[in-house]
Amino acid sequence: MNKEKKENGAMIKVATFIVDKRNLFFLLFVLAIIFSIIAMNWVKVENQLSAYLPETTETRQGLDLMDREFVTYGSAKVMVSNITYDDAQVIADEIEARPDVSMLNFDNTAEHYNNFSALYDITFAYPETDDRCLDGLDEIKERLADYDLYVSTSMGDAAAEQIDKEMNVVSVLVAIIVVSVLLLTSQTWAEVPVLLLTFISAAAISMGTNYLLGTISFVSDSVTVVLQLALSIDYAVIFCNRYKEEHKKYDIREADIIALSKSIPEISSSSLTTIGGLIAMMFMQFGIGRDMAICLIKAILLSLLAVFLLMPGLIMLFGPFMDKTRHKDLIPKIPFVGKFAYATKYIMPPLFLATIIVAFYYQNNCPYVYGYSTIETPVQNDTQLAEELIEESFGLTNMVALVVPAGNYEKEHKLLMELEARKEVDYTTGLSNTEAMDGYTLTDKLTAREFSELLDLDYEIAELLYTAYAVNDENYAKIINGLSNYSVPLIDMFMFLYDEVDEGYVTLDDEMMDTLTDAHDKMLVAKDQLQGENYSRMLVFLTLPQEGDETFAFLNEMHEIAGHYYDPDKVKVVGESTSQYDLCKIFQTDNMVVTVVSILAVLAVLLFTFMSAGMPVLLILVIQGAIWINFSVPTITNSNLFFLGYLIVSSIQMGANIDYAIVISGRFMELKNTMSKRDAIIETMNFAFPTIITSGSMLALAGILIGRLTSDAAIYGIGQCLGRGTIISIIIVMFVLPQILLLGEKIIDKTAFVVSSPIHLQHEAGLVRVDGRINGQVNGVLVGEFHGLIRGDVNAVMVSGSMSNHDMNTMEDITEITQKTDENMLSEEMEKKEALNHEKK
Repeated sequence: MNKEKKENGAMIKVATFIVDKRNLFFLLFVLAIIFSIIAMNWVKVENQLSAYLPETTETRQGLDLMDREFVTYGSAKVMVSNITYDDAQVIADEIEARPDVSMLNFDNTAEHYNNFSALYDITFAYPETDDRCLDGLDEIKERLADYDLYVSTSMGDAAAEQIDKEMNVVSVLVAIIVVSVLLLTSQTWAEVPVLLLTFISAAAISMGTNYLLGTISFVSDSVTVVLQLALSIDYAVIFCNRYKEEHKKYDIREADIIALSKSIPEISSSSLTTIGGLIAMMFMQFGIGRDMAICLIKAILLSLLAVFLLMPGLIMLFGPFMDKTRHKDLIPKIPFVGKFAYATKYIMPPLFLATIIVAFYYQNNCPYVYGYSTIETPVQNDTQLAEELIEESFGLTNMVALVVPAGNYEKEHKLLMELEARKEVDYTTGLSNTEAMDGYTLTDKLTAREFSELLDLDYEIAELLYTAYAVNDENYAKIINGLSNYSVPLIDMFMFLYDEVDEGYVTLDDEMMDTLTDAHDKMLVAKDQLQGENYSRMLVFLTLPQEGDETFAFLNEMHEIAGHYYDPDKVKVVGESTSQYDLCKIFQTDNMVVTVVSILAVLAVLLFTFMSAGMPVLLILVIQGAIWINFSVPTITNSNLFFLGYLIVSSIQMGANIDYAIVISGRFMELKNTMSKRDAIIETMNFAFPTIITSGSMLALAGILIGRLTSDAAIYGIGQCLGRGTIISIIIVMFVLPQILLLGEKIIDKTAFVVSSPIHLQHEAGLVRVDGRINGQVNGVLVGEFHGLIRGDVNAVMVSGSMSNHDMNTMEDITEITQKTDENMLSEEMEKKEALNHEKK
């Protein structure tokens, strides 16, 4: 212990404080966990990917503009299967009569009745954020419960609730896997609860402290805890293994302190590569990368704190039980891997190089997609099933909103007519082409006589109404020149008449009032959704898929067409297709940024870890090759991949999987100078296998479970790629990296850079004691390891060790010193032999 204090004094003091004050840290963690359990319910989750688009994208600008200008009412598509048209019409009349339904679209066309299935487009009388919309929809579903019913709606958080349920299942399965792996790789049964308590504490605090971030994405909320376990379990395992090693020489407390003092710098260095990879995600333009990076980095830092501050105390509690529950190693040695590596050292590296060249070509052609429409997840929720069945019966609907400056109904009408003439457009909806009554559209201009005939209103009353409208509109010229030719858009006159009646200026009979009220309510819903204070919104239904080159090209054409009527800078096209087009353009930049930043971040860590230029390049090439192979698989299997999977997983794979390569390369570089290369690589693989199989199996299985048990395409892509990528990385570092190290170790040595200590020339005369390696003239030249006494002048450079003058006059003094020196050398030699025998065992 005294020796450790001398060599690592500062860390020993820190570790001693942590171990001795463990009850204080227990209390702090208990308080943090209690707060976190309460705060979990306060975390706000954003369920829309579009919310993370940059402010410069058209979709983000358009959504913000529509939030300011328009009211979006709650809506739903309800399909009833196996029903006759007459029965479907009865249901339609019943739904339309509901007070909470403002509009219902249903008729006997193929758009609403096909193959004995009826499709009702329901618009509720309240904004989509109003809970009354969901209450009304629930009542409709309850009324139609006896039918084959399928509902598609964007209202509520049904998708988020479904993802929560799926991730809860994943978490339970991952927990079972973690316990199983820890039991399999443990040396004492009692160490497993220590590791589990450490992680559970970190995970709970991580989930609760998400509240401090304000709002997090549904992706981060779903996968952070699982990835936190997979990425940071290594830290607790490293500390536990270090403790068991030190406990062979020291008692529980001293072993705990020494192990912690050595583990803090070791684990901190290991975490830097993972954090470096995650930092790359923060440079993404797509905000969800920054959101996930912050959540994961926070989770990893909390895991480090749990290992450094909580786990030492747990070891003190469970230490006696760990001593009593020792068992033999369950993980076998794998000498055949090292032997295979040595035998194929000239075969595997060139084969791997050829493989990654091919993989690079294929991954460049990976079929990335930017929406969910072309991805089929292994699990489908109720909404997805309903949308799929509706699409089968009535076709796919792809709607975009065209937002233009308001104030000119004629321009809007011409624009809609031009768009409807295009083969890419099925139909359009706007105020200027929506029928109001008797063949008139909402924006058709009517004179006083035409208005009176439409409503069966006395002409005198209609004329007075038009006069009042002109006065209100400050259009006095029309009053002076006569009102016979003065025309007003139908929707504007209806709104004006309703206001006049409401204020008591005009009185109508009951029948006329009912007609006016019904028309006003429907027109108000249409106006709220399609006309704002400064902008008008038109809905364009395309015959094109949601994404693809043809769709993206037509979006540009829509801008050109609208630019003939309005200022192009004030025209916005908003919809799923536009969002995916924006994501496509962002991905081109984010792809390059994430790759470069993650490589540079990891490279910087590796340079200081290995003090060599060659080693970081080799390790990064190995993991980058694994990434290329991983993302060449979708190309080979011709399966679409949601683009977010690449951005997230490539960062995690570079930052986390490279730890496996570090374990192998670091151990090999230590052993290669003490034994033959063949024995060194065999011993290295035996040493590294338990660590790699522990961490790698957890990360791989966690990714596979996430990918197989979720219904969300983004989460599915992340899990699928993470699981597959980790397995590929494990295979490559186990069966390719050893050969590369054997073949490239000379390059690594030649590119090493070591900071030399300043040369300090010492001069002593008389009886001089030397302990250490010297280089200089001692009545001649002496270079090498020397332990003993020299009588005479010594003029030499001390490379290591120490040299001091001893004023001894008698041979008895010299003999005594020599005997002590020999005893020290013998003791040190015995310690080295015991350590070597223990390592061999």
